[in-house]
Amino acid sequence: MNGFFEFQFYLFSLLAVASALLFVTRKNPVPAALWLVNVMFALAGLYVMLDAPFIGAIQVLVYAGAIMVVFVFVVMLLNLGHSEISDLRSLGSRLGAGLVGIALLANLLVAQRNRLPRVPSSPASDNVVEPVAASLFTDYLVAFELTSLVLLVAVIGAVLLAKKRVQA
Repeated sequence: MNGFFEFQFYLFSLLAVASALLFVTRKNPVPAALWLVNVMFALAGLYVMLDAPFIGAIQVLVYAGAIMVVFVFVVMLLNLGHSEISDLRSLGSRLGAGLVGIALLANLLVAQRNRLPRVPSSPASDNVVEPVAASLFTDYLVAFELTSLVLLVAVIGAVLLAKKRVQA
């Protein structure tokens, strides 16, 4: 592993661990959910570094996208707590966000400059989606459908809990 990839690994790892610590220390669930999304993006970066871009994309689409949107929707629906906007506007938070942004931008620029040529692979190994989709919709179809049913029941339960709270 050369120095650039080692730097990326430590950057994404540090970002994931720091975001996870901030996730578990938040009192308000909305900022906690946003820190969890940050953890998911850092994990997706690590997956891409491990030559698993499909898993990285699924990490972003499914976990950071769909599931976290449902989670934030349910939290907002239940009206759990007030916003911590004043905490996000502090000078330290702005400085930290700026430093992380500069580090990620520098990382992107170095990656663009040092881009390695793509090694040609056989046509059979390029299609990584088909085996996953075939397995998901044949062998694991029942588990997939049960998971969607459980998520649907959870959202309906959250709506009913929120409705009872408003009426009381």
